[in-house]
Amino acid sequence: MAGDPGGGAVTWRGGAVSERARCVLAPNPGPMTLDGTNTWVLAEPGSAEAVVVDPGPLDEQHLTAVLAAVRESGRRVALTLLTHGHADHAEGARRFAELTAAPVRALDPAHRLGAEGLGEGDVIAVGGLEIRVLATPGHTADSLSFLLPAEDAVLTGDTVLGRGTTVVAHPDGRLADYLDSLRRLRDLAEASAARRILPGHGPVLDNAYEAVSYYLRHRAERLAQVEAAVAAGDRTPAEVVARVYADVDRSLWPAAELSVRAQLDYLREQGRLPA
Repeated sequence: MAGDPGGGAVTWRGGAVSERARCVLAPNPGPMTLDGTNTWVLAEPGSAEAVVVDPGPLDEQHLTAVLAAVRESGRRVALTLLTHGHADHAEGARRFAELTAAPVRALDPAHRLGAEGLGEGDVIAVGGLEIRVLATPGHTADSLSFLLPAEDAVLTGDTVLGRGTTVVAHPDGRLADYLDSLRRLRDLAEASAARRILPGHGPVLDNAYEAVSYYLRHRAERLAQVEAAVAAGDRTPAEVVARVYADVDRSLWPAAELSVRAQLDYLREQGRLPA
């Protein structure tokens, strides 16, 4: 594959993507958020209850639109889930809980509203809909993905995006963890348990195996480039970014530096660079 799997996609506007999943797109587009944050509304056909994943930023208009989408389908919000605690996904959670009286479950206790958290292997059942919780750390330490067995689909938050690649948010995010998470998602895709990706930003990816395989290849290429930059004399993360990401918009260099720091740590852990 020559480029990233969502690279040629038209502008993403959200909407219904299956009989169980609908995206309400938050109005926060930008270099890091692509078309905006995808807030996912999940429900089993015929059910009166819905699950909302990542209510998004603290934007009253967006939260009202999410609630309206649920109510227009004849349902109520029974539960809110967070893929991770970054503000563009989670900042609106407290206000959304006020609007819906529904608990918010997350891996990080700091983002929970209610008694229950989330963790690897949890199975959530709401109105006949089954959601399986996968620990997929790396982008952040608290990153989770949510498998929808009935759809052969997985919600990946920022672990896999619908277009481009994601940042390993050093020091909270770790590249070794991220690569393990990608391999896990690839194995699920190869076993046809997760054929589609419903990402936290950007369009749905209909070939999960292809998308995750690209991510793994891309990471391997970046690691080789970082290793070569150090061999050429670059000593600081900023110097590595200037060489390796020279063709990337400079507005993204601060985020790229987070990934470079994670890459340097990983190369040292692997013995490919001096400690």
